[in-house]
Amino acid sequence: MCLDVNSDAGMGAKVEGRCVAPAGRVKWQAMDAQDDGDLMLRYAQGDIRSFETLYQRHRGGLYRYLSRHTRNQEAANDLFQEVWSKVIASRERYERRAKFQTFLYRIAHNCFVDYCRRATARAEISGSDGQESWESSLPAPEDQRPDARAEQAQAMARYKRALAQLPAEQRDVFLLYEESGLSLEEIAVITAVGPETAKSRLRYAVAKLRDALGSAGAAGASVSPVMQERGP
Repeated sequence: MCLDVNSDAGMGAKVEGRCVAPAGRVKWQAMDAQDDGDLMLRYAQGDIRSFETLYQRHRGGLYRYLSRHTRNQEAANDLFQEVWSKVIASRERYERRAKFQTFLYRIAHNCFVDYCRRATARAEISGSDGQESWESSLPAPEDQRPDARAEQAQAMARYKRALAQLPAEQRDVFLLYEESGLSLEEIAVITAVGPETAKSRLRYAVAKLRDALGSAGAAGASVSPVMQERGP
């Protein structure tokens, strides 16, 4: 599905590189310094380039958040499209009462919750069904020796299993904290819990991941930098 940015149903560029605007049509540099909220308000007034700048800024983190949650590439793609479609549909109602990231990830969180409520959601989440998963989009390790690549693959597999075994609420807070760049207070708003609850969920998630990856050494730690750099 290709979305049309001029309509309430789409964006003109299919998400995550699947239907992109022709190179050279948009000069991102002119808008790099502009605030997300200003860009969203300009888009609501008909400035398509403002939306394209927002999309370029946030597509990577949003896609990783959804793909790590679903562990199903097709589902992640569909949710990614759905989130941006809702952003587009909400453009005229957008108000700068919170960061654009909060607005974006609240939509993403709600879309994922709805996905989980669907009849087959639990079965899809419980297994990867052999499809290409989010790991393939991560950068390859710098050292390309076969033994190093095998070690990295094993560490990634441990991380994937550990992440899947987290309670849904803890995994959600962890992934929001890792991918969105939002504060715990903002994540608490998105997930409709108190700041202390969000902090507690993140602490438990990081502790469980560290415990599961304890035998992975440096390779395991490198799988998720947040556990070193942003962990509570």
